Amino acid sequence: MKITDIQFGMLRVPLKTPFKTALRTVERVDDIVVMVHTDTGHVGFGEAPATAVITGDTHGSIVDAIRHYIAPRLIGHEVADLNRITHLIQASMEKNTSAKAAVEIAVYDLWGQLYKAPLYQLLGGGDPVITTDITISVDYIDKMVADSISAVERGFESLKIKVGKDIGVDIERVKAIYAAVEDRALLRLDANQGWTAKQAVYALQTLEDAGVKLELVEQPVKARDLEGMRYVTERVHTPVMADESVFGPMEVIELIRLRAADIINIKLMKTGGISNAIRIADIAGLHGIDCMIGCMLESSISVAAAVHVAVAKADVITKVDLDGPSLCQYDPVDGGVNFNESEISITDAPGLGIRQIHGLEPIDG
Repeated sequence: MKITDIQFGMLRVPLKTPFKTALRTVERVDDIVVMVHTDTGHVGFGEAPATAVITGDTHGSIVDAIRHYIAPRLIGHEVADLNRITHLIQASMEKNTSAKAAVEIAVYDLWGQLYKAPLYQLLGGGDPVITTDITISVDYIDKMVADSISAVERGFESLKIKVGKDIGVDIERVKAIYAAVEDRALLRLDANQGWTAKQAVYALQTLEDAGVKLELVEQPVKARDLEGMRYVTERVHTPVMADESVFGPMEVIELIRLRAADIINIKLMKTGGISNAIRIADIAGLHGIDCMIGCMLESSISVAAAVHVAVAKADVITKVDLDGPSLCQYDPVDGGVNFNESEISITDAPGLGIRQIHGLEPIDG
């Protein structure tokens, strides 16, 4: 099975409600879909969102990176030579992690198809059913409380609460949600870099003193402020998770060396795909550090790949934040992973199991 061509499409899927964080507001998924074709007629699917405020990637940069730097290196290579292909992808250029991830996902999909097995089985196996949290976007307190109650009533047992806009209001938001859901769900805070280190310590100590129990707080300070991350980690009881501070394996090693976080959030769009995600999980596991696996605003194409990784690395990836498909008004994919509110399950179809993607708009070159 040799790679013969790489094609693109644009996928647009409206969200059920606007996705609001300390960094941005988004109303629909607008993602680049990558289709890697082979001489056997098999097609592998990948996907990349343009999350410029986090990864620096735009739609144009994703397509150009793949078309001009990644694709020329892969044409003619055997899918079975997976390690060689992933090396070529990662070495093709600096950064551009979302573009690399989209192509890697498609190649891993083909690898599973080649060996006629679901991807997670080739990555090590595991229980093909996991549960995810769901994001509660930053908004007026009453709206966030209502959204939290609705999520709990739909079966979600973990809520990811977006904060980081206003420290005083953030504290009141969390108190109100905690009181409303009581013991029916775990609360995870995500400040999306919205606080300073001192603000984070103040907010978290205030919540802890008020009896609010939090499962974790994610990326309380700016991505590059590792000293700030360590400052917070050393002064609060709530576990601190690094997200935007960690893209690849080398940053994980530095974070661990500094003891700047308790948990690491792995996202394929930050790591550049599956190969580095696995490396990060292995590094974290060696140091006894748990990981979460998360996603950007992605459809079930690329999130499916993250699900396969989560299942295969469940000994280290103990927390799941793969709610992208649940936030969409509909699933444009036939086949693949099944997303049913908080429960996510993998079928026995080979690779990612994707049969068809509806509504793709062609991207000409």
